[in-house]
Parts: sequence; C-alpha cells; structure tokens
Amino acid sequence: MDLNIDFFEIKNDKKAEKGRILISEPFLSDSYFKRSVVYLTEHTNEGSVGFVLNKPIELDIKDVLQDFPDIGAGFSLGGPVNTNTIHYIHTLGDKIPESILVKGNIFWGGDFEVLKDLLQKQEIKPEEIRFFLGYSGWTENQLDRELEENAWLVAEIDNDSIMNGIHPDFWKEVLKKMDSKYQVWVNFPENPGMN
Repeated sequence: MDLNIDFFEIKNDKKAEKGRILISEPFLSDSYFKRSVVYLTEHTNEGSVGFVLNKPIELDIKDVLQDFPDIGAGFSLGGPVNTNTIHYIHTLGDKIPESILVKGNIFWGGDFEVLKDLLQKQEIKPEEIRFFLGYSGWTENQLDRELEENAWLVAEIDNDSIMNGIHPDFWKEVLKKMDSKYQVWVNFPENPGMN
C-alpha cells in the first residue's frame, strides 16, 4: 500500500488574492521570508504587494521618523523591497483619506499627514495600526511561479490576527489552525541536517 506522506508538497485550494496570507514552507532559507506569514494587500496580473506580519523590529516608529508621536504600535520588517520606506495597514477606514480597502475592515496606506495629525491628537489606538519598514513585492507572474514551486501556502486569516500577529511564533500559530498535513511543519527543525 502506498502512503501519501509528502508533508512538504503544498496543495493550495485557495488562490492568491488580496486579503489572504502566504505562509512560507518550512525550509525557505531567504532571510526575509524564512518561516514568515505575508499579508497580501494587492494581487493583480501586474504583480503583488504584501507585508511580512511576523518579523518585529525592536524600534518604535518615532525612532525612525522625526517628529513622529510615540504610539507604541506594531513595527515590523515588511519585506526586502524599499527598506528605506514606511508603510502601514490600519482599521481606521475613512478616517484616513486615500486609504485602500484590502478586505473586511483592513485598509492600506492613506494620507500620511492626516495619520500623523490623528496620532498627535491621540485619536488612534496602537491596535488600530501597524507599521512596516519596506514591503514584499512580486512582479508579473513571479508569485504564481513561487506557488507552483511549493514556496507558499495560501490561506485565509481573521482581521484580529493580522493586526496582532507581530511576534516571531506567529508562523507556528497560524499553521496550528491549518489542515493536519501542515501542522507537521510546526515542530520540524529549521535545519534537519543539524539533528
């Protein structure tokens, strides 16, 4: 009897689209994407944009931007593209003009001066916004190729997890909610040759 025990072959029953997450396979060695969860904020025929949710930076946004209020919101490494830029997702909707609806009550970007003003007036709570240094980006068809190469598992995620998944163990937490086939990844060593 043949057993299908290939735990590392990904069978995506969901397509990549904005508002979904990409969960990296357990052996992806790229320093930005190793054991990462990426939230897609855009996915079109021209390319994709997203932010790594679980790579916290030990800085506050005010340490990076001059004259920025101390808010204590989550600050993470968003990805390898334009790491000299700041991006943000939030649950503030129309309070920040020019925001782009991603899915549910999660918005991306918007008028930065309005954001700064709301923060200075203390009208934004830390759990309503997340900041990222840089972003993750894929050119036309690049993400599709990576999905075919079993680099990513596509999944749904709730909004609370998106806004609170700042810690490094978030990759494991997300996998524990997946099909049992992928839960095996949680305890698999990062470098199996070192056992």
